[in-house]
Amino acid sequence: MPIHYKIDILQSLKAVGYNTSVLRKEKLMGEATIQKLRKGDLVSWANINTICSLLNCQPGDLMEYVPDEN
Repeated sequence: MPIHYKIDILQSLKAVGYNTSVLRKEKLMGEATIQKLRKGDLVSWANINTICSLLNCQPGDLMEYVPDEN
């Protein structure tokens, strides 16, 4: 997949006070989204919006394009 996360998003959220329990309890993200982030899978733009809001950052701070070697 050519788009990768630059940072560990869950770790970054935890550093600003949003561990996975808080994310679920406050209905900021569902369990499926949290699991995708753990695996490094891409999530929806709505979730990227939430992450950027919580981390006060831009989408480019989270993701980067890395071309396939093929």
